[in-house]
Amino acid sequence: KCTPPKPLLQLSLVPLLESNRTTMSGTRQENVFMARLAEQADRHEDMVEYMKRVALMGTELTLDERNLLSVAYKHSVGARRQAWRAVNLLSSRDGVSPSVTETIKPYHLKIEKELNDTCDDVLKLLQEHLIPQASDSEAKVFYLKMKGDYYRYLAEFASGDKRTKCAQEAHDSYQTAMETCTSGNLPPSHPIRLGLALNFSVFYYEVFGSPDKACALAKSSFDEAVSAASDLGEVDYQDSAQILGLLHDNLQLWTASKQAGDDKPPEQDGTNVEDL
Repeated sequence: KCTPPKPLLQLSLVPLLESNRTTMSGTRQENVFMARLAEQADRHEDMVEYMKRVALMGTELTLDERNLLSVAYKHSVGARRQAWRAVNLLSSRDGVSPSVTETIKPYHLKIEKELNDTCDDVLKLLQEHLIPQASDSEAKVFYLKMKGDYYRYLAEFASGDKRTKCAQEAHDSYQTAMETCTSGNLPPSHPIRLGLALNFSVFYYEVFGSPDKACALAKSSFDEAVSAASDLGEVDYQDSAQILGLLHDNLQLWTASKQAGDDKPPEQDGTNVEDL
């Protein structure tokens, strides 16, 4: 799959930064600028740090800032999720000797700790700052969905009581977000509501192990959104159409798996909608 080119950095900010360097150091505008620069340089840990500074400034994030924060953490955690899965696959492969497993174990635990720490970091930010500061239903749903996503990621590699707790936290966050969509009059075709439905259905399939609930949620969300699609503007329509495509693909995959008697969860998840 080809990666689309990144949008050009807002170079109009560069003269402003150069002419006001002494007064702008550490300001909101500079941190946002540096987060964009870090994204261009594929340095997502730096991007996380810059956007975290903005989130801790005590005022609600703009739509643009909110999306930058989401993209930063998504890439940071996504790389570690992929690494954890790769190492886990190798260590659990048939024929791997106990000595190799023991050699791999410390590295496996290192990645797992990084995953835990990053997820805990964004969850603390969401719970203590971003969700309480959300002044409208759209922002609240966005952050509650993020909260559900990061508890879902924790549940993916946790076990025992911790897995149960993280899975329940993810479910409750997604459910609260769905209820907020209804009470806040966020239409079924809105891209944030669709992204929530996509990730919630993936959660039901992969973490809760409930294909029937996953398919029911994905289908009802798809049907309701298609019926209301004419109410969207052009930009929202394009975003929603992309998520509808993912819902449709998941439904086809999950339905085929059920018909074949294969309950293995798909590798695809819905996290890529967070950067829409």
